[in-house]
Amino acid sequence: MSHDAAEDGFHEVQLSGKQVVFLFMATTVVSVMIFLCGVFVGRGVRAERGGEALDAEAIASNSVHAPVAEAGPPADEPPAPPAEDELSYHKRLQGATPQAEELKPEAAAPQPVPAAPPVQQQAPPPRTTGVDVPTAGRAGAWVVQVQALQNRAAASSIVQRLISKGYPAFLLIPPAGSPQIYRVQIGRYSDRREADQVARRLEKEEQFKPDIKR
Repeated sequence: MSHDAAEDGFHEVQLSGKQVVFLFMATTVVSVMIFLCGVFVGRGVRAERGGEALDAEAIASNSVHAPVAEAGPPADEPPAPPAEDELSYHKRLQGATPQAEELKPEAAAPQPVPAAPPVQQQAPPPRTTGVDVPTAGRAGAWVVQVQALQNRAAASSIVQRLISKGYPAFLLIPPAGSPQIYRVQIGRYSDRREADQVARRLEKEEQFKPDIKR
């Protein structure tokens, strides 16, 4: 009978999983709050102790330096105001004698330099070939014209080369006032057939394209 009464007074408490987790989180939060309160209290105590130490050091330094400041040298007396000049600015201007201004002699005006006379350019001498070539052919009616050039030196060189090969070549000089065309010709020949033979020979051997003129 007594055993049943004891069992009735004892009640077994069973917690579910959610209740266990909630209880653990609540315990953790309370522990963190207690820790933070302890940290804040410790900082406040340190701050109060630091302030008291600084006040003590300030009082000690003031007590040490106070006699030294009192024992310092006396302050210098203010300087006396400068004595007023006997002469005022107006009197100084009246008493000062102006210096005579020295005039510099005027510089002589530069004389104009005569201009140099213009240099006359001389015309270049006429260009010569340096080789004497005939300027007229022999008697006849037909002539073989090899080249017509504006350069007299080049035309004279062709005439000299043809003469060295046995051709009766000459250089036809243009008359005054006409275009400067120098003609290389061979002849003259009295027979047209002879002029044709010379023209074919020049075309074959010298690679010219001659013309036969009368």
